[in-house]
Amino acid sequence: MRTTTLGTTGPRTSALGLGCMGMSALYGDADRAESLATIHAALEAGITLLDTGDFYGMGHNELLINEALRTAPAARREQALTSVKFGALRTVEGGFTGYDGRPDAVKNFAAYSLQRLGTDHIDIYRIARVDPDVPIEETVGAIAELVEAGHVRHIGLSEVGAETLRRASAVAPISDLQIEYSLISRGIEADILPTARELGIGITAYGVLSRGLISGHFTRDRKLAANDFRGMSPRFQGENLDRNLDLVDALRKIAEQKGVTVAQTAIAWVSAQGEDIVPLIGARTRARLQESLGSLDITLDAADLAAIEQAVPADAAAGERYPAQQMAHLDSER
Repeated sequence: MRTTTLGTTGPRTSALGLGCMGMSALYGDADRAESLATIHAALEAGITLLDTGDFYGMGHNELLINEALRTAPAARREQALTSVKFGALRTVEGGFTGYDGRPDAVKNFAAYSLQRLGTDHIDIYRIARVDPDVPIEETVGAIAELVEAGHVRHIGLSEVGAETLRRASAVAPISDLQIEYSLISRGIEADILPTARELGIGITAYGVLSRGLISGHFTRDRKLAANDFRGMSPRFQGENLDRNLDLVDALRKIAEQKGVTVAQTAIAWVSAQGEDIVPLIGARTRARLQESLGSLDITLDAADLAAIEQAVPADAAAGERYPAQQMAHLDSER
């Protein structure tokens, strides 16, 4: 497994991270035994970065990671890094009502996460979305106090724009920005990515397969479960879905010429955008994990990248990446 450092101040981590959200929420029902086996397989393959959120299944995901680490070999457990998002406010029914970035709330969220994870520290801690009522300086300052107290090792950010990135980094060192980045979600390339690089902040890229849309496995006639949030995602709707899957068909031709899968090509493309970018793969099964790991063996030369660019041009995706209500929470889209 290749390794890299998250930014200039972050930890050394594997070149791929495992996004664990789908094992607890938002993509329909998950198999607990298979989820645990997948985390174990990822650790065995050398993946060290496990990404979660305290609101994924209202704590379920952190408890799942706790169990996976407790039952993993000691050597693998000790190498694991926990990246935790906080701040989302939920209802009993599973709805989202906003975000809380007040300093007291930050420390409260951390206390609960430490208990659920069964650890004395969180490796990277970040608010999931900027609280519009709390200056980012106050939120980051509270995490910095957790760092000073030894409860958190590094400070991260999630879905923030270039200006917020600068303001936050003026308060304390930021290891990485977690943000959606894929062949069909390239908004960070204009201002956010150059700013992160200027400030020495790494990128942990989620949604590298656009929630399975560009994995090569999603079909036009697929029926989504009622508890699968993709059923409300604009890119999975009607004509948008047809247009987006046309892009996947174009990408498939390139993948087949190289003898690899669509998913492997899409992940390799993200990795090829810079050593400071760590793709987070959202594999929920060992089979999907194994496929994603295969992306590490792919080298995309200039001709490959040009062909991919022609097949899937920037801004070619149909539909926004979130429903309008959720888009409004994205500081990165302002």
